[in-house]
Amino acid sequence: MSAFESGDPFWSRSAAEIGEALGSSPAGIGAAQAAERLRQHGPNSVEEAGSLSGARLLLRQFESPLVIILVFGAGISLVLRDWTDAGIILAIVLGSTLLGFSQEYRASAAIQQLKRQLALTSRVLRDGVEATVAAASLVPGDVVLLSAGNLIPADGLILEAKDFLVSEASLTGESFPVEKRPGLLPADTALTERTNSVFLGASVRSGTAKAMVVKTGRATAFGTIAARLRARPPETEFQRGLRQFGYLLVRVMTVIVLFVLAMNVLLDRPGVESLLFAVALAVGLSPELLPAIVSVTLSSGARRMAREGVIVRHLEAIENLGGMDILCTDKTGTLTAGVISLDRTTDAAGLDSDRVRRLAYLNAALETGIANPLDAAIVAAGAQHGLTTQGCRKIDEIPYDFLRKRLTIVIEEDGKGGEYLIVTKGAFAEVMQACGSLRREGGTVPLTPALRAEIENYCRDRGDAGFRLLAVATRRLPARATYGRDDEAEMVLEGFLHFFDPPKPDAGAAIQALARLGIRIKVISGDNRYVTRHVAEAIGLNPKSLLTGAEIAALRDEALRLQAPRTDLFVEVDPQQKERIVRALQRAGHAVGFLGDGINDAPALHAADVGISVSEAVDVARESADIVLLRRDLGVLRRGVEDGRRTFANTLKYICITTSANFGNMVSMALATPFLPFLPLAAKQILLNNFMSDLPSIAIATDNVDPGHIARAQRWRIKDVQRFMVVFGLISSVFDLITFATLLFVLRVDEGGFQTIWFVISLLTELAVVLILRTQMPAWRSRPSRLLTWMTVATAIAAFAFPFLGELAKLFSFEPLSATQLAAIVAIVGGYLMATEAAKRWFYRHRRRG
Repeated sequence: MSAFESGDPFWSRSAAEIGEALGSSPAGIGAAQAAERLRQHGPNSVEEAGSLSGARLLLRQFESPLVIILVFGAGISLVLRDWTDAGIILAIVLGSTLLGFSQEYRASAAIQQLKRQLALTSRVLRDGVEATVAAASLVPGDVVLLSAGNLIPADGLILEAKDFLVSEASLTGESFPVEKRPGLLPADTALTERTNSVFLGASVRSGTAKAMVVKTGRATAFGTIAARLRARPPETEFQRGLRQFGYLLVRVMTVIVLFVLAMNVLLDRPGVESLLFAVALAVGLSPELLPAIVSVTLSSGARRMAREGVIVRHLEAIENLGGMDILCTDKTGTLTAGVISLDRTTDAAGLDSDRVRRLAYLNAALETGIANPLDAAIVAAGAQHGLTTQGCRKIDEIPYDFLRKRLTIVIEEDGKGGEYLIVTKGAFAEVMQACGSLRREGGTVPLTPALRAEIENYCRDRGDAGFRLLAVATRRLPARATYGRDDEAEMVLEGFLHFFDPPKPDAGAAIQALARLGIRIKVISGDNRYVTRHVAEAIGLNPKSLLTGAEIAALRDEALRLQAPRTDLFVEVDPQQKERIVRALQRAGHAVGFLGDGINDAPALHAADVGISVSEAVDVARESADIVLLRRDLGVLRRGVEDGRRTFANTLKYICITTSANFGNMVSMALATPFLPFLPLAAKQILLNNFMSDLPSIAIATDNVDPGHIARAQRWRIKDVQRFMVVFGLISSVFDLITFATLLFVLRVDEGGFQTIWFVISLLTELAVVLILRTQMPAWRSRPSRLLTWMTVATAIAAFAFPFLGELAKLFSFEPLSATQLAAIVAIVGGYLMATEAAKRWFYRHRRRG
């Protein structure tokens, strides 16, 4: 086994050689062997084991430049033997990092728990018996069974294959599927030409195969590439906004801190004290808990959404889900009940036919490709009529694909030696293309243009009545070993299968509820226009607002960009057209969500601003999605959108409020430093203030949100954050200057009294302004969450109490306050809150006009 791990070209070895080297066979390995090899090789994953471990998260807290600055400041204090200040700085560093660690650890654990609900599984042969195991537990020597829709779980050698097409775009960049089959290849064969092998990260487009696992985890070709590149996923709009916000804050902070430090030097204040003040100012003016609070808010939203049946695979997708204004979806299971039943089986003339039922049953019962509800309905209906496959043996299968839209089974019947029966089932237009005649009154007649038109009219009428029709055709051919697509010709049209999937009773109400959230539904379906139009009319969509796949193919991209936003129904579309429709809507300026669960949905899921799938989707669709619904229900999705908007609103709320408070403090420091005879706050006081003001911010994740934030999509706008920062930051600065003047010229306090009073006022204003700015409505009309309220109240009480705590107060150089001083604090804070409330009304009124 070690030979393969070191780069042995297994594609140049025979299956027998590989099996012998791995101690395996076409029947797989035993469960005991698999357990032992899992211990040896580790889990089948390209991600670093323990990447979310507690130790790594804790160490990451100390990687912050702000923490490094603080430790540097503590080091200076230790060199100067100022043990008290050094101890205080280190205690606050430890408190902040442990607070950030505890929140991020809980958030990471919650997300990992959600991801485990969606862990990939694989079908394997263990002890010669088929079993379903977690893909992470695969080991070299396992034999995996692959079919359409599966993701390839490891690198391996093909043992058997039937019409097995694999998409390897994630590895090679080649968009066209590659056919895989057993064989031997030279050792120097390029990755793109290794047609006898499968590789982790690829996906099965059609057919079936059996493969022996040779390499797992980081030993795979995909794992090697990932380890070499360590490429990060593309930056989302939310992440980009956070990064731009950070750059803005750092630029402003650098200028002001350098200015303050320079002024202190020019005023000939103690160098070390001035340096510690600048260090504390840099930290105190920076939202060092921002990563933890963003993680907490997003993960809290993800947990809440999970309780509603919405699993978030990528946290940043919450913002995109809330920002979505168009949702593209198929109709089956989303707009319809999803409980498909076989209503009738008829011959080509529309008369009930037991023969067609039996032929369809044989096709559905013997096929081994994509599991689907249509085949399940056929098998269930056949079982009710006592049908079995007794007397029939499957010889071959031509799997379904999205171009032919049909599936063929080759059957050997008892007593019919020398020839085999070919039974084809699929979309009626594609099956009719393969037919040259139809069965009528016990015989066959040529399928003339007049008969074709008659059948098409019949199918259209049934579609208008809400029935989906599949056609069944047969052909008899001489017995031979293998069959292919070319044998689907000159067939006899036997009849039709009539399926009924009624619209969901609540689909219309769900669509209206999404419309109230500013989200339009667009149906993208491969079904014919008649069935789709019937469903659309029943649920309140415009049945006349329709484009067919043929019409889309005739449109240039620019024309489609203009047409797509005005169209509700896209019908008879090819798989490639789904992605094209999504991109056309995006170019028209829309934030697009795509809900899909099939093999051919993966490109559109990738292209959409938020890809949405369901838990029972095929592997490639589920892994391509950002959001996974545990129930295929628009009501669940609506609640997910509301939770997404609520989560994003609370995240942006913290960012805006923190930014404005920090900016105001920066300006105050810059203006006050040249005129004050001493530092406005000692370094340890700034750090304590910053730490205590951050405590209630953790509870923002639980806060209530204005109805307006739920009713419309919210997007990240850095200019709005800048405007908010300047307006409310400057109001804070004005009241800081009023405070300075009051303390110096009215109350005439000394350095200790000044620092004590401003510490209390600064902390109280930071706490109280959260309650004012958390809502666009008047503060008294919007109730904050209970946790945010009580944490704010508790911290405010601590702020008033701190100067009276004896030795602890002396430790931070605080002095007890008089009744007059306490009254001045209350008056200044009250005035600040009233001014902020008034400014808030002006700000949002002015923004709405703009």
